[in-house]
Amino acid sequence: MRDECLRSTDSDLSVDNVVFSMGGQLLSNSKREELISAARTTVGDEVRSVTYFTEDAVEQLYLRSDLEKGADLVEFADSERSGFQAQQRYDETELGEYQFIIRVFSRGYLTRVILGDHGVWVTTDEMAISRFEELGSALAGTLREF
Repeated sequence: MRDECLRSTDSDLSVDNVVFSMGGQLLSNSKREELISAARTTVGDEVRSVTYFTEDAVEQLYLRSDLEKGADLVEFADSERSGFQAQQRYDETELGEYQFIIRVFSRGYLTRVILGDHGVWVTTDEMAISRFEELGSALAGTLREF
């Protein structure tokens, strides 16, 4: 079923595409659930994965059950970490405040939100562009509470 999810456990250190900080999970279970819920409530079954990251760690929080564990999260995280510098560069532009990034792929999308020293990216199936603004706002609102 698409609604089922696979979640990592503390024993998954650097296995199955999940990298934890040496202290264990990056987030408490309640924070993990908040991010997953924000994504799933906003875009529903189109959510493919939810991944939380910092400058030096990454943790996949959710992977839809019909997908295989195979993405190289470390490489994805290295790419998405460029957003830490970008949020500073774009801080005072005529475009306004940085909110989120959408990356478009042939079979889906990646939405990345960074606030301060942490961020989250969500991969989704194809969906209407208006839903990305809702997703970005929901994720940013959740990260602000951390």
